[in-house]
Amino acid sequence: MAELLRVKDLKTEFRTDAGVVRAVDGVSYCLDEKEIVALVGESGCGKSVSQLSVMQLIPTPPGKIVGGEVLFEGEDLLKYPAKGRKMRAIRGGKIAMVFQEPMTSLNPVLTIGRQITEMLELHLGMKRRAARDRAIELLRTVGIPSADKRLDNYPHHFSGGMRQRVMIAIALSCNPRILIADEPTTALDVTTQAQLLELMMQVVDRFGATLVLVTHNLGIVARYAQRIYVMYAGRIIESGSVMDLFSSPQHPYTKGLLASVPRLDQRRKGREQKLVPIPGLPPNLVGMPATCAFLPRCTCSLEKCREAPWPQLESVDRGHQVACYAASGGGAA
Repeated sequence: MAELLRVKDLKTEFRTDAGVVRAVDGVSYCLDEKEIVALVGESGCGKSVSQLSVMQLIPTPPGKIVGGEVLFEGEDLLKYPAKGRKMRAIRGGKIAMVFQEPMTSLNPVLTIGRQITEMLELHLGMKRRAARDRAIELLRTVGIPSADKRLDNYPHHFSGGMRQRVMIAIALSCNPRILIADEPTTALDVTTQAQLLELMMQVVDRFGATLVLVTHNLGIVARYAQRIYVMYAGRIIESGSVMDLFSSPQHPYTKGLLASVPRLDQRRKGREQKLVPIPGLPPNLVGMPATCAFLPRCTCSLEKCREAPWPQLESVDRGHQVACYAASGGGAA
């Protein structure tokens, strides 16, 4: 498959009273056409900020993109002014995002219909009547009943699951090439989660878009994603296919994530079996040490881990990379 987007050494910082927070610290990854990629990690590891950086939606101040490249269709998006015409045309038009909490993303004083038609008029140049007809079609596509009537409702008239469907409709309105879903099922019941995820798979397949799933839910990743990037403390520490990472995880953090969630593919060994949590807490991103950020929580560290700088990603197999001195092929001495 052809490469659609490549992020190189992306760095985003936030200046606070306590110091500089390196929320994204040298992240590099790529997306191919019509694939589903997952970004996985604990809360605060930089998953959402990395995607907001790609869209140039970082609030400035206190945040600032301080380095890197985001190459899309042969152009570096970071060279465009964040509020300029070119970036606005890409944001929503070619790269769209479904945000984590739809109630804070939808405008409470505008009807759902107006929020969809605005996108169509801005990016596709549609007239009001044609945009309204297209909006009704989109609401039907995402499974909202009586779409022609619900078009004139406001966000508070919808349930959480229905609001998220509206967000998906808005994101898909201009047939984007990349759809970023930032924790799309947060705070939804499991039945609604399953419905929404199946819906997203159907519409992504229908529109031929590339989907980026930002999540900490490994069950979602196992079912839907093709490739995974595991993030920790603002960096990618392991990447590979879903099969590789679930069957042969290399980084101690990835192993810890998999060990801390129940798995139906493994037989229980009696009632004594318990989930194994990762010890400790994620690091404070202010004043990070030069060594591996996972070192205080790691159960298989080497002497080199305490002395050498944070390891770079190294190949352990075809398409499988890990940043760990203790992992096979991870740069150990």
